[in-house]
Amino acid sequence: MSLITLQSVKKDFGIKEILKDASFSLDATDKVGLIGTNGSGKSTLLKMIAGLEPIDGGQIFVNSGAKIIYLPQQPDLDENHTVLEQVFADSGEEMALVREYEEISEQLAHEPDNSQLMSRLSAVMQRMDANGAWELETNAKIILSKLGITDFNARIETLSGGYRKRIALATALLSEPDLLLMDEPTNHLDANSVEWLQSYLNRYRGALLLITHDRYFLDRVTNRIIEIDRGDIYTYSGNYSYYLEKKAEAEESALSSQRKFQGVLRRELEWLKRGPKARSTKQKARIDRISDMQATEFKQAQGKVDISTASRRIGKKVIELENISKAYNGRTLIKNFTYEFNPEDRIGIIGGNGAGKSTLMDIITGRVQPDAGNVDIGTTIHIGYFDQHSEELLTALNENQRVIEYIKEEGEYVQISDGTKITASQMLERFLFPGNQQYAPIHKLSGGEKRRLFLLRVLMGAPNVLILDEPTNDLDVQTLAILEEYLEDFNGCVIVVSHDRYFLDRTVDTIFALEEGGNIRQYPGNYSVYLDYKKAEEEKQQATNNTKEKPKNLEAEKVNSQPPQPEQKKRRRLSTWERREFEELEGKIAQLEAEKTETEKALSKVPPGNYTQVQKLYEEVETLKQAIDVATERWLELAEMES
Repeated sequence: MSLITLQSVKKDFGIKEILKDASFSLDATDKVGLIGTNGSGKSTLLKMIAGLEPIDGGQIFVNSGAKIIYLPQQPDLDENHTVLEQVFADSGEEMALVREYEEISEQLAHEPDNSQLMSRLSAVMQRMDANGAWELETNAKIILSKLGITDFNARIETLSGGYRKRIALATALLSEPDLLLMDEPTNHLDANSVEWLQSYLNRYRGALLLITHDRYFLDRVTNRIIEIDRGDIYTYSGNYSYYLEKKAEAEESALSSQRKFQGVLRRELEWLKRGPKARSTKQKARIDRISDMQATEFKQAQGKVDISTASRRIGKKVIELENISKAYNGRTLIKNFTYEFNPEDRIGIIGGNGAGKSTLMDIITGRVQPDAGNVDIGTTIHIGYFDQHSEELLTALNENQRVIEYIKEEGEYVQISDGTKITASQMLERFLFPGNQQYAPIHKLSGGEKRRLFLLRVLMGAPNVLILDEPTNDLDVQTLAILEEYLEDFNGCVIVVSHDRYFLDRTVDTIFALEEGGNIRQYPGNYSVYLDYKKAEEEKQQATNNTKEKPKNLEAEKVNSQPPQPEQKKRRRLSTWERREFEELEGKIAQLEAEKTETEKALSKVPPGNYTQVQKLYEEVETLKQAIDVATERWLELAEMES
């Protein structure tokens, strides 16, 4: 079933034609990755499908019964809501019931013998059962927790942009639409949250159309790729790896066809030079055909960023950190960290949101002073810092400045790696900013184009230490591939802060992992090797725990009257709401298991050839499986708190 269909859709912003004649459809089972260079119109296309951006021509048909949810890069949330209130903002009666239940439960904690409150509580619980509010609350807490949000009562106004994006993501997932439009959903997520989201979307039964720079994510979630290339739409029936393979084949085939065409045209022009007499109809037709061939234009291969800036000499002494420490509001982010960077280092820095990654970068660059310890930078060192907030700074400080003026502040001419001097305008063209864009104000650029512009200025400074703080945010996959190749040959030290697993695998050979309490652990190898180390450590720890538990269990059998350990008394008890939820889940899981068994039996008895009934029952089984997984995961979480 087709959810949306685009027919000959056109979009033009004056200085750039976004879509010339776009036509495609999205079906109920599609999981589509939308790719293209920054500024090609990816976000604009999502907004047009969501009905937030007008089209200049053509038509967009939307299935009347389809529920479509759009998740933008910068979601608009209610500042006065708590996290849970925002997530349930569109849930209507269910949220009202949850609020009423919590209020009554809190009153009963102070008045346990109040029969009137008990009666009201019983009535609310029955209505919650009838409306499915228990399951909604459980799912919401699981999704929020997996996205790194644990304070469900925090007000939106107190949260950072990253947390707001995750709350909007949780809201979108809970709504379970027929089509989910997602613009860079992995931005502001740490690696664990990205892994969870990837797994969740693999099980998601609705359709997806998403923009992301995360190539592992594209590979593992999508079954189709749509590319926007200078106003044209190209569709590839496969994941990102399949797209890369077919794209290379298509470009090679087009190049071969162009070479053959040029050969034929050259021979025809030689015939013309011999001065044939255009007497016969055949000769006239041949001359007309040659004229048409001369007017034929071939579309060149998609433009690629050309990173070939000059470098400068780097000495033996790079950057030395000696026992540096930093804390904010009583929380230690970095504790007694010592490291001596060398010219060949390729360091990847990872950690959860708020772990202190950007703080460490700011200390290295001198933007922030450590609470203790010393930072010593070599005399030949010139640091290029690609800040994750560069696009915001660029907009705030220079929004009316022309693109070329901004670059000329770094220099009128640039010496590139082969020693040639080129103008700032030529350098902009190498970074895919054509002449008409160079004289446009910066605020006319897309978010990704602003990031690419800032990257150009950083590299034009010819750094020999390159610090990249979340470089993959908003940069398109084509530019990232070129940047990765550039870093392989970069003559200097590279320090990368990123949650992009693919980028880390391509660019680093050492991992610094920021852990709780300010500790920074070092692991040799790229991100995939780090994961292998962590897995081995966890297995070793599990084996040690199992060994330690055996004597305790034997001792418990001998002395049944042994009093509880002190640490057990210190554990937080479940709240009234959580205890009620815990008790309900056990029965709910059993009920779901029974329903699944009955549905599977019915599925096995369907007569051969009744495909409609088979499909219906199969979907019911899959829905029950997912519900069982969600409920079990929440039950285990509560059981761990209770134990």
